[in-house]
Amino acid sequence: MTLEWKLVIDSRNAPAIADFWAAALEYEVEDPSALIERLLAAGHIGEEAVTEHGGHRIFRGYAGVRHPEDPFDEVSGVGHGRRLLFQDVPEGKTVKNRLHIDVHRPQGTGLDELVARLEGLGATRVREEDQGPAGHWWQMRDPEGNEFCAS
Repeated sequence: MTLEWKLVIDSRNAPAIADFWAAALEYEVEDPSALIERLLAAGHIGEEAVTEHGGHRIFRGYAGVRHPEDPFDEVSGVGHGRRLLFQDVPEGKTVKNRLHIDVHRPQGTGLDELVARLEGLGATRVREEDQGPAGHWWQMRDPEGNEFCAS
């Protein structure tokens, strides 16, 4: 039996960084509007727990993205497959990530094309690594400074 999982990433602005990663990975931003409306109507949460982003009501301080082909819960919008969840935390990033995402270019495209697209979304280049047959990639940072690799 396999387990479902998600990668949770601390953030300063969960909806904005979720938008970046959804565009970078060609994922979908999760829409919890229906669940939020049910929870509000039942009195389980108050308006202070909710905000609006991208035309949808979302939980304040949280935003998720999911692979568009994976199953998801129709009410909550939560994916049951490849998923990233961003949660706002009060402290900023101070050291190197212990875990990072590798973004692989699609077949038939070049690394420069991928890196340029990611930069257009707000990423920045840090360092190029060319290990010959072992691989060629760019270490990059997302708009909040989290390291990732484009290869």
